[in-house]
Amino acid sequence: QVQLQESGGGLVQAGASLRLSCLASGGTFSELSMGWFRQAPGKAREFVAAINWSGYSTIYADSVKGRFTISRDNAKNTVYLQIDSLKPEDTAVYYCAAHQLSLILSLEHEYEYWGQGTQVTVSS
Repeated sequence: QVQLQESGGGLVQAGASLRLSCLASGGTFSELSMGWFRQAPGKAREFVAAINWSGYSTIYADSVKGRFTISRDNAKNTVYLQIDSLKPEDTAVYYCAAHQLSLILSLEHEYEYWGQGTQVTVSS
């Protein structure tokens, strides 16, 4: 059973940067494709970014392209989300997710494993 634990969230000012981390355990990390989702207050959870098992292929939601970067370190069983130029509208709980297909996926229901989330709050 794969377990995911996010970290790195916090309260920051607009324009700042954060790097979120997600540590995976209980499975073979290099066989997992990973994704990040977020849920803002009062809104549905939405896709942010995803990366395939090797790290060579990534996709992003249009709303975050150019500011968010997903990456992974298979030696550390960790996937990262670098967030630059934070905006108040980036305020949300950020979730790490994983699936075992050799595809990059953006739909929530396609992911098998989920972390509990880390809160990111951006003040203006």
